[in-house]
Amino acid sequence: MSTLPLSHPDRKKSRMQPVKAFGHFRKLIADKEDTEQVFHIINCLKTKRVARAAEDFVTSPHGRALYQSEHFLPPILDDHETLKQLPANSVGQAYVRFMQSEGLSAAGLVAESEKFKDKAERFDDLYEWYGDRQRDTHDLHHVLTGYGRDALGEQCVLAFNYSQNPALGIAFIAYAGAVEIKRSVRSEVPVMRAVREGQRNGKAALKIAQQNIRALLAEPLADARKRMNIPEPTLYLRAHEMLKAGGVDPYNLLGAAA
Repeated sequence: MSTLPLSHPDRKKSRMQPVKAFGHFRKLIADKEDTEQVFHIINCLKTKRVARAAEDFVTSPHGRALYQSEHFLPPILDDHETLKQLPANSVGQAYVRFMQSEGLSAAGLVAESEKFKDKAERFDDLYEWYGDRQRDTHDLHHVLTGYGRDALGEQCVLAFNYSQNPALGIAFIAYAGAVEIKRSVRSEVPVMRAVREGQRNGKAALKIAQQNIRALLAEPLADARKRMNIPEPTLYLRAHEMLKAGGVDPYNLLGAAA
């Protein structure tokens, strides 16, 4: 195992800043592509639960093995040419299709996360490593859960992620975002229920960030979902059907409301 400490001695204790978090949330609602705001919100709403969950993983034999074999995920995830050599039905192939269709990269998400941090705030410790792993697997969450990058899909995948990684900021974004969406659609569209379903599904599933990512990418997508107990997001899909039937584009919910 690395000689990195669990927590760097200069790392500050978590401090709740809810008012500041809400300000960043308003900026995120104004531009859902402003991913930097997500990291601000999470940073403003840190709790001890996240540290305990990280410690349990990074000190386990499985966590130590992954630290050695998959120290930094973006080069693995952004090597699309290698992933394209995997079978057509694999997680890796589905991931490449998703990332290329959305114009995304793992390196791009890293760059967004670094915008809100001064270099002095980044610590060379195992908490940082696990936080990076949570960040770098975000788009794998989309692929494995079936939630898109529409406004509701993002809230659902965050609710799923909250059950996997108990960061209060993630739950705040998921449910506050769902409230914003609910204001713009018909009352019968199951927005809140879809988000709660995402949270339940995340709790029942194996933790994505704690998987061997290379092995997961090579696995057939249907098999990976079954093994990890990730069901079809039925309420999310129903919400999409109802929105389209009402002439509403699910991918422009908040834009239409504005």
